[in-house]
Amino acid sequence: MDLSNAQWRKSTRSGPDGGNCVEVAESISGVLVRDSKDPDGPVLAFDPHVWLAFIGGMAGRA
Repeated sequence: MDLSNAQWRKSTRSGPDGGNCVEVAESISGVLVRDSKDPDGPVLAFDPHVWLAFIGGMAGRA
């Protein structure tokens, strides 16, 4: 999978130090997720419908 054009973004809740967060990018095949502390490490790819279900399940949790 070619990730050279992926536009990664962090959660606004990740704080100024980065901390324990992930980065997310959209691709033709779905939603990509990686560890912000290891940008060259493994990337998880999710079907858009699965990602929306995950986000919907997390809504309202702090």
